[in-house]
Formats: sequence, structure tokens, C-alpha cells
Amino acid sequence: MTTVVKVGGSLEVDEAGPLIAELAGFDGPLLIVHGAHLQLDRLAAELGHPPRMVTSARGEVTRYTDRRTMDHFLMAYCGLVNKRLVEALRRQGADAVGLSAMDGGIATGRRRPDLRIVEAGRSRMLHDNHAGGIERLDPSLLRLLLDTGRLPVLTPPAISDQGEAINVDGDRLAAEVAIAVGAERLLILMNVPGLLGDPADPSTLIPRLGREQIDTHLPLARGRARVKLLAARRALEGGVAAVVLGDGRGERPLRHALDGAGTWITDPEGRPLAS
Repeated sequence: MTTVVKVGGSLEVDEAGPLIAELAGFDGPLLIVHGAHLQLDRLAAELGHPPRMVTSARGEVTRYTDRRTMDHFLMAYCGLVNKRLVEALRRQGADAVGLSAMDGGIATGRRRPDLRIVEAGRSRMLHDNHAGGIERLDPSLLRLLLDTGRLPVLTPPAISDQGEAINVDGDRLAAEVAIAVGAERLLILMNVPGLLGDPADPSTLIPRLGREQIDTHLPLARGRARVKLLAARRALEGGVAAVVLGDGRGERPLRHALDGAGTWITDPEGRPLAS
């Protein structure tokens, strides 16, 4: 039973020791997908090109990725964070292999050079955008690694049909990977306890959702919570039995998530799978 774990970009690699130890010692086939947006923000600011976050016409908060930002993206995601994670996992005894979704054409999509955004209540178009959506997932390289007992550590970007690196959403990448490798569960670990009714109040955690309830919560979700719900819906539609939005912090974050902590989203609504 393959498990896919998305390690959110809001989690600091240097502070994720307990989680890394659990991932390295995981019993069963495991595939890690990770983000790096905090490190990218810092790097971009240090290099004099601070991040520009915009709201798309669909109401989703996204990063405007011009050519210079894509260079920084490759440095932070494929370089610093991916290799630091591989380093930490191998130190714990895991046979980790770091990859981007470009490698071997794992994730292919279409670049969307023009991005329509809403700014100050008005619609406008941004050009030279190096972002896009995933259209095809080839899991053959990932399966080869899993079948030989290795631990794939995967990160955006994907590759466009024209051979360009494109910024794709990490949660959506994790969902597509989980579907493609036939994973039974997808864990999305972040720096909050799960899906919250009020983002400022951890006591408003929503512990269980059925897939049919996602659409009810989407209009109320703010920021990245909306993107994670969309990724969860996609994973469930593709045959993944359960998606967990959980907390990647603390002493045993993976164990707690597998034992039922966080927000479990199933189709239909049900109890957590046996771990």
C-alpha cells in the first residue's frame, strides 16, 4: 500500500527533524512530494526580486512566475530544499532520491503565459508567466524507484510541451502522483492542525469530510486551504481512498496523522484507514 506524503513549503527543513525521522523509518512504500515557498521567498528577496503573490480570476492565490522568478524557483525547490531533504533522509538511513517533476517527463503540462488576475477589484492581465497546469503524469520512473526500495523525493516544476520549466501547484502534483502510482492515501502536511473553520482558531478544526462536502467548504476556504481542498477532491476522484490535511509539526506528526488527527477526507465519509 503506497502512501504519498506532501511536505508543505511552510515547514522549515531544519525544524522538521521528527517528521524526517518518521519518513525515513516508514514501513511500506512511500513517496514524498515537497514545496519550498518560504525558502523561495527568502532567496528572491535576498536577490532583489521579492515574490509577487496575486489573486487569479478564479479566486486562487498564486505566485506570478516571470523568467527571473523561475530561475529562483529552480534554485530553491530543485536545489536547496530538495537536496537538503535528501541529505537529511539519507542521514537517517533512507535510500532517498531527489527529483523534480521535469525529470524523465514525470509531469507534463501546458504553460499559461498570460495570467488574468484581480487587483484592487479590477481585472487585469499579466504576461510572461512561467506557470501552468499538469496534463499528463508518467509514473514509470517513480515506480522503478519504488520497486527497487528507494524513496523518491519529488518537487515542482513540471515540464511544458515546449520543453520549458513551469511552476505547478505542489498539492495538485501530489494528488496526480498519488493517483498515478495507485496510492491508497495522500497526506498533506502543513503548519496548521488541518482544515479550520476559522484560520485564526485551531479549535475550529474540521475532523472529517466526505467528498460530497468539499464543494460546500470551497467558498469559505481562504488562501492555500482552497487549493488543498481542490487537490483532495482530485485525488479522491482519481481513486485515492483517503486524503489527510494534517499538521507536520510536533514530535510524531506522521503517526498522529495516520492515527486520525487532522482533517480526514474520504469518499464516502468514513473512518481513517488502518495504518
